[in-house]
Amino acid sequence: MSVDARLPKKRKKSTPLSGIEPRHIVSPGDVITEDTGYMRGHGTYVDGDKLIASVAGVVERVNKLICVRPFKTRYNGEVGDVVVGRVTEVGQKRWKVETFSRLDSVLLLSSVNLPGGELRRRSAEDELMMRHFLAEGDLISAEVQSVYSDGSLSLHTRSLKYGKLREGTLVQVPPSLVKRCKTHFLNLPCGATVILGNNGYVWICPLEDEQATLTDNQTDRLAADDIPPKKIQDSDRETIARLRNCVLTLTDHGVMLFNTSLQYAYDTSLRHTVKELLKPEIKEDIAETVRQRLMQEA
Repeated sequence: MSVDARLPKKRKKSTPLSGIEPRHIVSPGDVITEDTGYMRGHGTYVDGDKLIASVAGVVERVNKLICVRPFKTRYNGEVGDVVVGRVTEVGQKRWKVETFSRLDSVLLLSSVNLPGGELRRRSAEDELMMRHFLAEGDLISAEVQSVYSDGSLSLHTRSLKYGKLREGTLVQVPPSLVKRCKTHFLNLPCGATVILGNNGYVWICPLEDEQATLTDNQTDRLAADDIPPKKIQDSDRETIARLRNCVLTLTDHGVMLFNTSLQYAYDTSLRHTVKELLKPEIKEDIAETVRQRLMQEA
């Protein structure tokens, strides 16, 4: 039996990013401002003439409105967000989906594509086939269609890029660390696809070739049970495991997740084995290297 023993060493000080304004971080009870000309937003309260933070997070100012965005909180959905969720219940003409929000999200039967891309009104036969389309425990990618008055989300998977997810791994990160970008479906040069859900669920799977994508589009991804599962090569498994460790490394050190940061972390991690990426000193070194490379681009 081998034992991995490491001696403690002094932690490196993170180099601040030049040219970027430092974030105003507050804890509960900290005074944000004593200027009475500001309006209070979420995460703040007024005590006399002082505006005080009620949660730990980053202060954000929009004109005269001040709010505090918490570091760790449940997902607050917005229309157009890309989310990754797990089906928890099959109901009448709808599925309940867990998306790390305060309430379960809803995916209506009328908000999914029928197998074969058929366009017609949903019938009683379609309702009886709902569990064949999506069953409890299935992972899906979807888009937020609307937000109900109670805060729950209505999802849709009408685009062919959304639907059931297969052959991959799921990583949960704080939603605040997922950067809002033009696309959250990343096809990385290393041969993997990453879906950065705005709700903090990150899906990593092998990169599909064009022929396989064409076949899935013709038969629709909801009918994926009829397609035999694709055998994942050992090289794909290693790439997925390496990307997963890179995501956890960036998350542990507070680095935003987006296309560039993931690619930089993956390139830096190639100097180590997948197992070595779990060591704290290597994770810290990779995160610091990514910060430096992002600083050079800023």
